[in-house]
Amino acid sequence: MKLAASIAGSMKADFKAELRQIEKAVTGGIKDAGDGLKGSLRRQVISAGLGTRLARSWRSRAYPNKGYDAASLVWSKAPQIVRTFDRGTVIKSKSGFWLAIPTAAAPKRGVGGKRITPSSFPEHRFGPLRFVYRRGQPSLLVVDGVRVSGKTGRVGRRAKGGSFTKTGRIKSGITTVVMFVMVPQVKMPKRLDVRRAAETWSRRTPHLIDRHMKGPN
Repeated sequence: MKLAASIAGSMKADFKAELRQIEKAVTGGIKDAGDGLKGSLRRQVISAGLGTRLARSWRSRAYPNKGYDAASLVWSKAPQIVRTFDRGTVIKSKSGFWLAIPTAAAPKRGVGGKRITPSSFPEHRFGPLRFVYRRGQPSLLVVDGVRVSGKTGRVGRRAKGGSFTKTGRIKSGITTVVMFVMVPQVKMPKRLDVRRAAETWSRRTPHLIDRHMKGPN
């Protein structure tokens, strides 16, 4: 009886130790999968040319719960931007009319440091925007009578007295510059594939758990 009890107690202890090892392996493997997915998504964003700032928006967190229900959560702090490039979303104007796409000639920031839009455009510096309708082509918002550097192509302030001299000639270096291209909608290209990355790391998870079971080589 004592021998049987001793064997049973030893088997129970071994079984508990085995369970603890499995739990640790599951927790470690799931955490590795979450970290791997986060790294893959960050590299995917950078490869798509969307910048390191958006790449760093990906986060991961491990939840080493008791038993075998460990989990890893991977998410982005910029979900709307990620969703746009993951789905190839069509963007339309909120007002239902036009989307104003700034050109390279437009200033980077508008009045008060706001994002450049027609409503925040610094007309006190460049003059009023003028709408140019083009049939069958995107319409434009332009400014007239601004100075453009012949060397750098940089757009300067609006010329005093307008674009013409007293004799009716166009002043040197003064021209009309396109600041916004007006389109009804924009189809954003699909540059990301979040699902594919998630499925890849989901398939790798059993191997990661097994690696923790075997321990360091």
